[in-house]
Amino acid sequence: MTYSVAIQMDPFDKINVDSDSTIVLALEAARRGHRLYYYQPRQLSLENGIVYARIRSLAIRPGKQDYYTLGEEEKIPLAEMDIVLMRQDPPFDMHYMTATYLLERVHPQTLVVNNPAEVRNCPEKLLVCHFPELMPPTLITEDRKEITRFRQEHKNIILKPLYAHGGRDVFHIKQDDDNFPATLDVFEKLYHCPLIAQAYVPEITQGDKRIILVDGEAKGALNRIPPAGQIRSNLVAGGTAHFTTLSERDLEIAAIIGPELKKRGLIFAGIDVIGPYITEINVTSPTGLPSVNRLNNLCVERDIWDVIESKKGVVR
Repeated sequence: MTYSVAIQMDPFDKINVDSDSTIVLALEAARRGHRLYYYQPRQLSLENGIVYARIRSLAIRPGKQDYYTLGEEEKIPLAEMDIVLMRQDPPFDMHYMTATYLLERVHPQTLVVNNPAEVRNCPEKLLVCHFPELMPPTLITEDRKEITRFRQEHKNIILKPLYAHGGRDVFHIKQDDDNFPATLDVFEKLYHCPLIAQAYVPEITQGDKRIILVDGEAKGALNRIPPAGQIRSNLVAGGTAHFTTLSERDLEIAAIIGPELKKRGLIFAGIDVIGPYITEINVTSPTGLPSVNRLNNLCVERDIWDVIESKKGVVR
């Protein structure tokens, strides 16, 4: 069966076609014969109880140059779409939250992936806190006294803004670091949100695994190695992607959190694992598909679309 699929995403001029997961999802949808449409989050509107988007038809094809064509813009009710892929990048801010409120009005009749209400309820660094037994010691707060106490207890900590992304403003605060007070000052000026403090996990030097879960099942992984002398392993922050396998601990973590993701309608998720610990559950706009596919000779987007189609009543 052919479906109309609207992709809510960032402008194409911001896309790195080699590493963008949205592109491989779109290519797989096109391969299956679905009709594709494109719009940006700012093109959503709610008028007289109806959610509209100013969309353009999208033709997409493999390649790095001239890989897409957009049609003329038209305003349509999103309820006329069969599926919406919510794929704009964080930050998870009020713009992002507003988009979830609007998309919630058409879901699930129009299937939104991931479930917009659960995207809103499950920010990356908060959803993982449902599983404290799987995490390193973690504190979320705006209280400087509590952060200072936590640092005194654990000596060696990681400090980062709760709603940042892509490895942005992640600091390793060592026991003898005199910049700790100044670091808190900078966070207070730049971010109006709580901070997350975690006990430092030394295994980060060996890499940070990104494990892709599809409807709660682990489908593949890559290991992101930080540059020498750094702790940020995110690929956009200079980390490099390496082949890895799923350890027994990785599979144990996935088996524990998978049913919760499935129950919440979070079809496509990426979890981050350092050593024996999980640090984040990414559900807003998970990345990593091209690298996982390339390193493991997989096509995880097929699994994602199999699940999406099954929820629309199609079995392949």
